[in-house]
Parts: sequence; structure tokens; C-alpha cells
Amino acid sequence: MNLLVICPNWVGDAVMATPALRALRRGFPHARIVGLMRPVIADVLAGSPQIDGIFTWNPRSEKRLERTWPVLRALRRERFDLAVLLPNSFHSAAIAWMSGAKRRVGYRRDGRGFLLTDHLEPRRANGVFVPYPAIDYYLELAYHLGCPRQSFRIELMTSRGDEHAADAVWQAYGIARVDRVIVLNTGGAFGSAKSWPTPYFGELARQLGSLPGTRVVVLCGPSEIAVAREIVKRAGRDTVHCLADFPVSIGLSKACVRRAQLMITTDSGPRHFAAAFGVPVITLFGPTHIAWSETHYEKALHLQKQVPCGPCQLRECPLDHRCMRELTPREVLDCAVEWLRRYPVRVPSAA
Repeated sequence: MNLLVICPNWVGDAVMATPALRALRRGFPHARIVGLMRPVIADVLAGSPQIDGIFTWNPRSEKRLERTWPVLRALRRERFDLAVLLPNSFHSAAIAWMSGAKRRVGYRRDGRGFLLTDHLEPRRANGVFVPYPAIDYYLELAYHLGCPRQSFRIELMTSRGDEHAADAVWQAYGIARVDRVIVLNTGGAFGSAKSWPTPYFGELARQLGSLPGTRVVVLCGPSEIAVAREIVKRAGRDTVHCLADFPVSIGLSKACVRRAQLMITTDSGPRHFAAAFGVPVITLFGPTHIAWSETHYEKALHLQKQVPCGPCQLRECPLDHRCMRELTPREVLDCAVEWLRRYPVRVPSAA
């Protein structure tokens, strides 16, 4: 049996889909399971034992074989018996239909019901979608197919190359195996409304960097390099570092999180790396409903100010961004100290 999984386009959603991938693997143990995903998601899910093959798809790619029509031709050659659609888009349903998959399973959204052979109804109240954890949302597709019930455990892998890249960072900054490492993640592709003010991150990094035996590492992607450097500059401590001077990648970020004792992050995709590697995590929420990205992870602490205008789900704040500005560095620091007390220093296992 050939089974196609069309994976989410967002980093966080892809990570939250890993329990559903595990359910599909256990429900179809003899199937060849192939994932269709954007290149960045291929980096996130690299090494997953739940997937036998990957097709990368990017309609605007400079690589011809990643564009829509070459990908479709490759999919049709696979003769898929079943396609499971994790994204809600019409486009994903059209791809599944044009791939020739005999059975196509997904949620009836975006006017695509007629392209599916099996459709589930998303949860609504008075015609409005109800905030519902993505991790549960994806699992219900697997359960519809008769797959066994799963835990909510998120899982990711790091490669030898990822670990070597992290080794280079640790060596360059003189981070010892006995040091307590706290990683900060400031990014968010969703929009600026999710961002916590850079001066706040700088002050938090300064305070964390003063804790005995503690090193702070600021993660960054290509678009966050300047912000990461600014946080280090504002912290003004030789115990605070960032990845800006290294070849940044999803794999390097995963490996750094895996080695950490605590992650403090905005509500962006990489925050879920912590749960995947058993690392305690504090998430700073602003305009988004916590329920959408709840992972049922016991070492997670969610901080969110209750403001009259939120949670608004807007990408850009049209007002004064009070949902994030009112969450002070002191409050986050106090929570971090408590979380470090609750979950003492651990030595990461070998990759």
C-alpha cells in the first residue's frame, strides 16, 4: 500500500503533526508512507522513522523538480492508494486529487469537500471555528482511518551534521557540558504581533546570564540575525551568545534546543522543538489563542496577559501591542527561575 501524507506548511504545525504520523505508521505498518512538504518542513521532519520518503514541493522554487507540475508527475507515478491531507487549503486537496490517490481524507474546509472521498467536519460554534489543538485535529484524521490511539508525545530527530554544527557553537563560546544552557527564541513567521519587544529580551538575557553556571544562546533564522545580535548587545554579558555568526538552519536550532535546560520563546514554530526533546519551555503569548497550539506537554508554561482586545489573532497590532508590552522581563525571569527549580539541570543524552 502506498500512502501519501500532505504535510502542514508551518514549522509548528508540522511538529504538532508528528503524533498523527506515528498513528498512521502504526495503523498501516506495512504501507510505504511518503510525505509531501515544503523544503523547510523537510528539514524539520528529517530523520523521522514514520516517513519512508519525501517529496519537496515549492511552487516558486528555483529547482524545477520542486515545482508543481514536476511534483505532480512524480506523485502520479507512485499510484497512491490513500492521501491524508493535514493542511486545510483547497490547493492541498487539488494536489491530492490530481495525484490520482484513490482515497483522499481531510477536513471539509475552504470549499474543497467535493475533492475528498472522506471528509471530517471541523469544530464550529455559531458558524465560527472553535479554537482546538492542532495536535488533536491531526490525530482525528488518523483515528478516522482506524489507526490506534496515540499519546500526544511530539518527536523530532537531529542528524550527525546538526550535532556537529551545535558542537561548533559550543566550542566557539566555550560552553561546557556542565553549564546550564537557556535558549531564547524570538522569531515568528506569523507576523510582528507575536513578537516580544527586543529590549525586553535583552534585559531578560542580561538577568539570566547573571545566574551562576548559566549560558544563554539566542536562536535565529536568516531574518532574525539583526535582532539576535541586538539582544546580545543589550545584554552586555559574556555569558550571552547568539547563532548570528554561524550558518543558521532548522537543524542547528533543533540541536541547540536539544542540549538546553530551558527554552523561553514566543509563540512560533521552533517553540515545539522543546517538547520534542523533553526540554522545559516557557512560551510568551500575545495575540493568539493558546488552545490552537496546545500540546498537552507537562513541562510547558504559557504566559499571556488578559487584555480587552485579545486574543485577536491579528498578524499586526493596530493599537499599542499591550498584550506583549505588559508582559515584563521581571515576570518572565521569575517564572524562569521557578521552572529551573522545578526541572533541575539535566545532561542531554547523546544524539
